Amino acid sequence: MQIYKVGGAVRDRLLGRAVSEVDWLVVGATPEEMQARGFRPVGADFPVFLHPQTGEEYALARTERKSGRGYGGFTFHASPDVTLEEDLQRRDLTINAIAEDDHGQLIDPYGGQRDLQARLLRHVSPAFAEDPLRVLRVARFAARYAELGFSIAPPTLELMRQLARSGELSALTPERSWKEISRALMEPRPDVFIQVLQDCDALAELFPELSATFDAANGHGKHLLARLRQCATHAQPLPVRWACLLLGCAGPAADQQARLEAIAALNQRCKAPRDCQDLATLLGRYHQDAVAAHGLSAEALLDMLQHFDIFRRPERFEQFVAACEMDAAAGNAQQPFFQADYLRAAASEVRAVAVKALLEQGYQGAELGRALTAARLEALRLYCQRNADIR
Repeated sequence: MQIYKVGGAVRDRLLGRAVSEVDWLVVGATPEEMQARGFRPVGADFPVFLHPQTGEEYALARTERKSGRGYGGFTFHASPDVTLEEDLQRRDLTINAIAEDDHGQLIDPYGGQRDLQARLLRHVSPAFAEDPLRVLRVARFAARYAELGFSIAPPTLELMRQLARSGELSALTPERSWKEISRALMEPRPDVFIQVLQDCDALAELFPELSATFDAANGHGKHLLARLRQCATHAQPLPVRWACLLLGCAGPAADQQARLEAIAALNQRCKAPRDCQDLATLLGRYHQDAVAAHGLSAEALLDMLQHFDIFRRPERFEQFVAACEMDAAAGNAQQPFFQADYLRAAASEVRAVAVKALLEQGYQGAELGRALTAARLEALRLYCQRNADIR
């Protein structure tokens, strides 16, 4: 039995980056031998075990053969006679196919160190094109390492195009796709992730609702990418990044209804978490109102604020404002200057209306609700009057 450190832990150490988790590869062992040493089996498709003390994952060396469509369409073979080089050959990129033994010696049969130095994301073998998930993975790595100067090797990008055009991307499950998409959006350059998908023709397959944005010759695609980059620069959470991405749905010529339908379709197909879905929908519906908030009536302002449930969900309203700020910071020349403080102050005026005072006046039940709405509306009318000179 020989045990090697493999994958991201080796790659990131060589790049001088922090290592968050370690993957281990076991060569020359059987599942029975692993269990006899106290390792606990957890792999459903192939033998993976948890270390009895550290809880880290140890996988038996294996090979794989394409047997069906999609990410799960593979037959795996794990046995003591599978070599280290055979296991590394099935991996996606050369920089992820470097192993390290217990003496710190590197085993690098496919030139991963060379590509780290050249700042290239290069596939290990032609078998790369058998797994559609690798389109998303490589685009995610491009988003992670773009600021270190990494780019995708042209032959690898061509294989990604072949995968995108093959129809294999449609075989990916929403759950597995979302895992890669959400991680990519949280990388330092989420805009690179989307640009790579566009460059390899995968964006039209995965996000057809965004294709019109990039097909237009008016710069809306560039604005979408700039919006995502602003999200990363300002360390915005995932719901804000997802909402900023979907704000480009249905293209620049679409009306609000078409945009909302496109956002709903993408939310559903990707099975995004509820907080991401809600914020994307609210941004699609109220973005234009927020940008022109100083020109809204008190009634329109109150309607918008109530849809955000600013009393029980203040963080959702703040994320909405942040998304609008990211759009403004991206430099949309067709939008007036966004006044975030105006919106935040309007929300504060509504929250400041005291229910206690109305209860003391004897209001109850439905009458209390109507009185509360009237009081909040009056507070906003006064606020709008005080700020009528805002432009």
